[in-house]
Amino acid sequence: MKDLIFSSRLARFLLAAFVVSLVVTAFLAYTSVRDLVLTWQITGLEGSPFSPAEGEGQPRGADGEVTLPGLDPDAPLQPAGPAPAPWDGASRVTVLLMGLDYRDWEAGNGPPRTDTMMLLTIDPLSNTAGMLSIPRDLWVPIPGFENGKINTAYQLGEAYNLPGGGAALAMQTVEQLLGVPIDFYAQVDFNAFVRIIDEIGGVKLNIPEEITVDPLGDKPPKTLKPGVTVLPGDLALAYARARNTEGGDFDRAQRQQQVILAIRDRVLSFDLIPVLIAKAPVLYAEIAGGVRTNMTLDQVIRLGLLAQQIPEENIKRGVINGEYVTFGLSPDGLDILKPIPDKIRLLRDEVFSTASTLGPAAVDKSPQELVAEEAARISLLNGTLTAGLAAETKEFLESRGLTVTVVDNADQQYRDTTIIDYTGNPYTLRFLVDLMEIKPARVFHSYNPDSSIDIEITLGDDWVNNGVLP
Repeated sequence: MKDLIFSSRLARFLLAAFVVSLVVTAFLAYTSVRDLVLTWQITGLEGSPFSPAEGEGQPRGADGEVTLPGLDPDAPLQPAGPAPAPWDGASRVTVLLMGLDYRDWEAGNGPPRTDTMMLLTIDPLSNTAGMLSIPRDLWVPIPGFENGKINTAYQLGEAYNLPGGGAALAMQTVEQLLGVPIDFYAQVDFNAFVRIIDEIGGVKLNIPEEITVDPLGDKPPKTLKPGVTVLPGDLALAYARARNTEGGDFDRAQRQQQVILAIRDRVLSFDLIPVLIAKAPVLYAEIAGGVRTNMTLDQVIRLGLLAQQIPEENIKRGVINGEYVTFGLSPDGLDILKPIPDKIRLLRDEVFSTASTLGPAAVDKSPQELVAEEAARISLLNGTLTAGLAAETKEFLESRGLTVTVVDNADQQYRDTTIIDYTGNPYTLRFLVDLMEIKPARVFHSYNPDSSIDIEITLGDDWVNNGVLP
């Protein structure tokens, strides 16, 4: 790259965009593609593909600075999905990362499902970030449709040509599940994962246990031994895609996060920066052609610069695994994961603990503050023969800052007070269980974000006799 002179502004632009795109691509390349096809054609730029040796022929501005034709800093990198959201560069930002299941394309079944989903958050004020992996078999309400696996939201949005397409519907579905606003999405159609990993010299991973991985193409399976090792691109991809461990997709989500952080460490290592500067034009052009996002170029640059400044110890990680779901069957007999909303939202708060706009954060707030932020609407049903018990209980709960919107009689008599959480209110639920001394066996979850109430309490004879009510 001897003859190509970078201005400091362009160098920062290329490196920042490369870092963000690389991290996104690293995550999104865990798709089930049978044949990995790579190209060095520059997508979205005028002229013919170039290599470092051809740099002198690139267009330059009046000040001698290299220019990149056709790139508008205020336009989405790949105009698809919902319109770009405003971002001031200082507020917390969330990005839904998606990888598509290309087996659907190969089978000719129309728009694909998502093979992987992860919510990434970065908070500039606290210099922290979070990664939350979402399993594809999670059974959730999909806005405008009936309940379904969360990996079908993108497919439905594309198939029905909804505003913003599959990306918008996937974002709405995850927003509804987690109760957090999502600013942007990123999704890869073109897989350059292997080549990029090889370009940066592989990634260093600590393999926790022996695992057999299956590289794409005609390469034979390979068994990776426990310990620290450097994997080339094809094995890093195979390691991230493997599902043949005891935890299945849950383990795979952990490995995906592990690989993302390993790539980040490699990219941001001091001795690699000059190499990336030299290779930035070609690598960035290849990545930009394979990433679809509603982030503008300017937003990508600012996000990239911000991501470089966050130390790894400030990146929190979470996976919605077996602790946060129950296993079941869909009406048509498919294996599904039913979310436990309260536990999932507690996990959300652990990952996004410094958020001021993402709902209750369990850090630095009292139980009363957390309950007040949830603002749960409570229904009280009298399941006893004691007249006026529900009305009396309403006054009791409201004196403690709770909101009771319905008072009525139950359809039968209850021995034990029963509570049902419909929309995920972990702090209110915990507060009520402790306050009313409700038995753990009488606490239920029935996720329904369209419910007109958030929590239903049916008073039982134990509530009359336990002496809590004044």
